[in-house]
Amino acid sequence: MGTTSNRRKDRLTPTQTRAARRERKRRRRRFVRLAAFVSIATISLLFVASLFAGSLPISIGGATGNSDIGEIFPEQPYSPHIGFGEEHPPYNSVPASSGWHYDAPAKWGIYDTVIPEETLVHNLEHGGVRIHYDCPEGCPNLVSQLEDLAERGTEVVMSPYPDMGSKIALVAWMVLDKFDEFDEQRIKDFINAHMNSTRAPERWAE
Repeated sequence: MGTTSNRRKDRLTPTQTRAARRERKRRRRRFVRLAAFVSIATISLLFVASLFAGSLPISIGGATGNSDIGEIFPEQPYSPHIGFGEEHPPYNSVPASSGWHYDAPAKWGIYDTVIPEETLVHNLEHGGVRIHYDCPEGCPNLVSQLEDLAERGTEVVMSPYPDMGSKIALVAWMVLDKFDEFDEQRIKDFINAHMNSTRAPERWAE
């Protein structure tokens, strides 16, 4: 008797059954709405990110120094620092990709004047990338295109460089790539491969 009575007490009434059914439907609708909201929000974020991807920094650093991108030159002595104007043996590449340099690097950024080679080599030691152009008769369109890419790199120095034997040069520690026609993907690939390269002796220095 006691067991039968307990089972009857545990059994839901028709009203309770309908209420439980309504609650289950309500929970399912709420789950579906939440899932739809999350999906729409995710798609929206991806769309917005794609719009701004072109203006994001080209690299976050820690590159491997891919030897397939650019010509590799033997590393030249780089320590201790030399004094300003102090003579030293010739560099093994033009522009220089390693070797003797001054105590202070240039600040990252874009310059419209020539910077001493010995200053710029220090930037390479810190894992930076140099972008140079040589246009004796002027090349405003090229300069503008290079500036757009230089602004998107976090550790990039861009400046004119006379008599380097090409219109464009990209330089990292022990690596050089020279060419005459603007190639956006080539420049992006070089920066991604060599900015904060593991080759650079002080790639995490400021």
